[in-house]
Parts: sequence; C-alpha cells; structure tokens
Amino acid sequence: MLDLLKKTLLTGIGIAALTKEKVEEVAKKIAKEGKLTEEEGKKLVKDMLKESEEARKDMENKIEELVKKGLEKLDIPSKEDLKRIENRIRKLEKLHKE
Repeated sequence: MLDLLKKTLLTGIGIAALTKEKVEEVAKKIAKEGKLTEEEGKKLVKDMLKESEEARKDMENKIEELVKKGLEKLDIPSKEDLKRIENRIRKLEKLHKE
C-alpha cells in the first residue's frame, strides 16, 4: 500500500523520474543544439541520469517520512507494533496451554 501511495503521489505531482530514454533524448537534443562533442554529450546524459535518480530517491524518502508521520497522527499501528502484539499473543496462548 505504501509503495502504491508513493507512486501515485510521485505521478500526481509530476516528479516521477524520467526514463533513461527520455533523459538521453533530451541530452542529445541539448548536445546537438549546443554543438557539444560526443564525449560531452555522454557526460551530460550520465550527469542528468544521476541527478534524476537522486531527485527521485530524495522525493521518495520525503514522501515516505510524510506518510509515516500521517499514519502516526491517525494512530494506525505499524508493522512492528502488530508483530509485537502477535508475539505477545503467541506467548500468552502458549502459557494458557500449559
């Protein structure tokens, strides 16, 4: 659910990471218009892909943190909370059987 929410938010606000092909297309266009050498064009593609990936990861981290805070405010138990409760129930059931 969290992954779906993150993807929806990323798409909804237009921050979804550019595809490699799109970055290469944009970089080639810039290189052609700027009359860059092939080596400069390759460096531009590499730099743009790196920046795109970093921006995507940063946005995902921020969204994940916001979602966590939102869930805490709504007082929704986390996975860890549920696992602790399950473990306590198992222990109690085991004690009850003895």
